[in-house]
Amino acid sequence: MIRRAGTSPPPWRPVRWFAPAIGIVTFLALWEGFVRWRDIRPFVLTAPTDIVRYLGRAPGDFAEASLLTARHALVGFVVALVASIGLGALLSTSRFLERAVQPVLVLVQVAPFVAYISSIVLWLGYGDPPVHFVTAFVCVPAFTFATVAGMRSADPSSRELLASVDTPRWEVMWRLRLPSAMPSLFTTARYNTGLALIAAYLVEGSNFADAGLGAIGKRFAANNIGDGLWATVFCMVVLGTVALGLIGLFERWLLHWHASQRSLA
Repeated sequence: MIRRAGTSPPPWRPVRWFAPAIGIVTFLALWEGFVRWRDIRPFVLTAPTDIVRYLGRAPGDFAEASLLTARHALVGFVVALVASIGLGALLSTSRFLERAVQPVLVLVQVAPFVAYISSIVLWLGYGDPPVHFVTAFVCVPAFTFATVAGMRSADPSSRELLASVDTPRWEVMWRLRLPSAMPSLFTTARYNTGLALIAAYLVEGSNFADAGLGAIGKRFAANNIGDGLWATVFCMVVLGTVALGLIGLFERWLLHWHASQRSLA
């Protein structure tokens, strides 16, 4: 229903929060029931109640490892975003540059980064640097593609208007092209959130630092501790869910002017 100008906004509807909660509870209940019904071995698939019980044994250790993995993913994510906006802004101004760089970005995107993690660790050493590098490296292509497509979608009439008054290029970029790219960047951010967490998890298992969810998960896998391994997976899912929720809130706040957000009201 279309709300008339000057009227109060619609009341808060609990269904917006209850519907996701019901979906998650139903999924967990089906998961629990399937494991109990089929009597699946813990290493293959652990029941949610067993995962929570295992997390309760050392909640501080899992929380510390989760925060470290979140930090690794966040640093790589932000570095990739900033680098991609700069690279995408450059590519959006030249079809030749775009066609020259696009194959390289495709190669980076489709190459299995698991295969060269060891090489990155040997190159950059143990600890945080290889985690940050790989996480940022694998997130750059998608962000760059989104930036180029978004900046090229800027309204032609607005571009002509700014050109008619000799607006500097940096101001056109800041006031028109970058805002035009924001919706596609937020969409890509949802995809890269999971990619960044996965990359951080996998590199943590190979960077000889023995810290983070990836290192814990690798240790549990080597010792066939199914409950512990699935506990790290559960923590990763929680991190991803929280991150996606924060991105959604930030998108609604920052893009309140965009049609995609006004239609949600």
